[in-house]
This record gives sequence, structure tokens and C-alpha cells, in this order.
Amino acid sequence: MSKETIDKAAVVAKLNQILEMELAGVVRYIHYSLMVFGYGRIPIVSWLRNEASEALIHAQEAGEMITQLGAHPSLGIGPLLETHKHDVGDILRESLQHEMASLRLYCELLDFVRDRSVFLEEYARRLIAAEELHAGEVDKMLRKPGEVAAFVAD
Repeated sequence: MSKETIDKAAVVAKLNQILEMELAGVVRYIHYSLMVFGYGRIPIVSWLRNEASEALIHAQEAGEMITQLGAHPSLGIGPLLETHKHDVGDILRESLQHEMASLRLYCELLDFVRDRSVFLEEYARRLIAAEELHAGEVDKMLRKPGEVAAFVAD
């Protein structure tokens, strides 16, 4: 453990960005789940609602980290994109963008706390792994059946 201390203001600001992004994920995934139609609706809606529940847990964890640091959690919400594109492929591509934006925030948090706080570092690493898993799942869903190569966004 380094003798350096964390920059509390920077860490809290990043945690508040994470809180807001995760809350936006809750809204986004619930909205998407309402807009899925067709034969494959039920499993897709179930997956989207599960993602919303997980985003809420992540938001709660970020808020707990903020209050543990003696700071005030934001009441804001991250960006909400409404493209009015509700094809499942469009929804998944937008979901992948959201997952990648969330992943960047957790990586930035890790950079702030690496070798300064085991507690915050382990939290950031755990959430990075979760976001990478989510992005990987979405990537696989965007592939055509039988296609092994990873999806490449346009």
C-alpha cells in the first residue's frame, strides 16, 4: 500500500458520475424492455429487466461508497438517449455504447485509487469485470448465428 492518499474530491466526483450513469442504465433498460415486440420478446424483456436490476444495485453500491467517504450522493441521472429506434439490434447497439461508457468510468475510478485504497480498488476492479462481462454478452447477442468473430460497431 502506497503512502499516497486518495484525492477524495476526485474520487467522490467519479463515484457520482458512476451513480448517475448506473441510474440512467436503470431507466434505459426498463424503457427498452417496454419497447420489445415480436416472437422473441419474453427472453429479451427478461434479460433487459435483469440488466436494469443490476444497474440499480450498482447505483446503490456507488452511493454507499460516496456516503462511506463522508460525501453527498448526487440526485442527478446520466444521459438518456432516445433514438426512437426500437429494433432489438438497435437496442443492443445502444446498450453496448452504455456499457462501454460505464466501463470507462470504472476504469477512471481505478486509476484514481490504484495503490491508494484497497477497498476502493477492489470495488472498481469488481465492477470493471461486471461491465466487461455485460459488454461481452451484448457483443455475442449482436453476432449472427454461427458467427464467432466479435461484433465491430460501425
